[in-house]
Amino acid sequence: MTLRKPQHHTTSRDVTQTLQTYERDADIFLKHWGRKKYKRPLLLTEWLKLLPAQATLLDLGCGAGQDARYLATVGHRVIGLDRAMSLLQFANGRIPLVPLVLADIRALPLRADSLDGIWAAASLIHLPKRNVVGVLAALRDIVKPAGLFAATFTYGSNSRIKRAGWMPGRYFSRWRKDELARALRRAGWTVLSVRVVSNQERKGRWINVIAAGI
Repeated sequence: MTLRKPQHHTTSRDVTQTLQTYERDADIFLKHWGRKKYKRPLLLTEWLKLLPAQATLLDLGCGAGQDARYLATVGHRVIGLDRAMSLLQFANGRIPLVPLVLADIRALPLRADSLDGIWAAASLIHLPKRNVVGVLAALRDIVKPAGLFAATFTYGSNSRIKRAGWMPGRYFSRWRKDELARALRRAGWTVLSVRVVSNQERKGRWINVIAAGI
């Protein structure tokens, strides 16, 4: 496993609390997302159809590594990145041949034009909206000109720290479709699809996005 020290970044209180929650409740998270039984996300299937064979891909916020493992098994070159050490350690036991990077998604240690695609399932949702356009622009810079981005965002209008339910203490930014599409375009992406879905891989309403770097 490749573990790079996270670059310095001024972390907001909401993001700090979210990271602490993932470290504190890693066992709870892994009991669900670390299961051996894997259900391929519908958005992942749609995105893969657009990618070249043996693509170089980043699983941004890879967590337990379930999606990274699937991407590697179907022939892609995958890098997993997460900020939670405990989750990366678990992922390393499941996918020892996949490079894993410990890093902050707001300070990506990757070269420009180095990736064919980025997969971000429920990872950018933990950033305050004021940070998201800058991160999306940085992601645009590290994909090749025809690179493809697929991500899931929480749908709604009330961004906040979750105080109850499963793994409370995490911050969630919530988006409307048009608002998110504007943010992507401001960051240099061409939006291919943006739609609201309900209760697919995760409970509740989500926005599924596919965008291109062209």
